[in-house]
Amino acid sequence: MLTLRQIEVIRAIMVTGTIAGAAKLLNVSAPGISRLMKYTEDMVGVPLFNRRHGRYVPTPEARNVFDLLDNIHRKVEDLQTSIDRLGSGEGRELSFASVPSIANVMVPRAVERVKRRFPDIALEIDILKIEQAIDYLLLGRGELVAISSRFDHSIIDFAPLATGRLVCIVPPSHELAQKSSIRPSEIASHTLIGINPNDPYGRIMTEIFRREGLSHRMNIKTRFGTTVCSLVAGGLGIAVIDEFTVAHGMLPGVKILEIEAETTFHTYVAYRNDTPLSVYGEAIIESLRAEMKAASSH
Repeated sequence: MLTLRQIEVIRAIMVTGTIAGAAKLLNVSAPGISRLMKYTEDMVGVPLFNRRHGRYVPTPEARNVFDLLDNIHRKVEDLQTSIDRLGSGEGRELSFASVPSIANVMVPRAVERVKRRFPDIALEIDILKIEQAIDYLLLGRGELVAISSRFDHSIIDFAPLATGRLVCIVPPSHELAQKSSIRPSEIASHTLIGINPNDPYGRIMTEIFRREGLSHRMNIKTRFGTTVCSLVAGGLGIAVIDEFTVAHGMLPGVKILEIEAETTFHTYVAYRNDTPLSVYGEAIIESLRAEMKAASSH
C-alpha cells in the first residue's frame, strides 16, 4: 500500500514534471525524491512515468492511478484544513455560564487566554444565579457553569475550580481605610451592606459573626457583588465580599481589607456527567483555574 508520503511525491512529480521541481515543491532534496520514486515504481511493478528530455510524463497505464491519487491528495488537504480549523476554533462555538462573582473579573481574563489559544472560537457567555445552573445544564444551553457552591445531583458533576477568601471593603474616605486588615468585631460595629445570608458567601459572612458571638447590622441587602461594591463606593456602608469580585482593582472606589478570621470558600465548575466536555470547555476551565489561583495568591 502506498504511503501518504509516496502519494505526495508522485503528485509533486506529476504537477512539476521533474524531480528537481518536485523536490523544490516539497522542500526536500532531489536525490531523496529520486530514490523514493524508484522504490515506489519497483513496489508497484510498473513504471509510472516515462522520461522524455529530462521531464517525467505519466505513462498511459498510470493515468487512472494519477486521477485517484489527485482525489486522495485533495481529501488529505480537506482533512488538514478541518484539523487547522479545529486548532483555531473556526466554525465552533463554546457556550458556558458563570455566577456573577466569578463572571465579573475572572471570566473575561479566562476568555482572553482561551482566545489566544483558539482565536476563531465563538463564545456565548451567560450570567446565572446559582439556582438557574441545573436547568441551564439539563436543557443543554451550555457545557458548564462556574459556580460558588455545590449540591448533589445524579446528572451533574462538580470539579474543584479554586479556593478563595472573603475580604472587607470600605470607601476610601472611611475611618477604616487606613487599615490593611480588620477584626470581625470591628466589622460588626459598623453598618453593613451585604449579600443575602442565604447565598453561599452570605452564609460564610454570617458564620464569621456567629463563631465570635457578634451581632451585626445589615441595612442594605442585595444579590450581586458588583452592586455591593457600588453601594460601598457611594459611601453607604462597608461590606464583606469575595475576593474574586474585587480582584485586580477592577472595581474602583473601594479599599480592600483582609479579615482576621477564617473565611475560606471553594468554587467549582458544574457540568453534565453524561456528555464529554469539548476541548474548548476544558480550555476555559483550565484558564479559569489559572486566573483564580493567581488572584487568590495576591
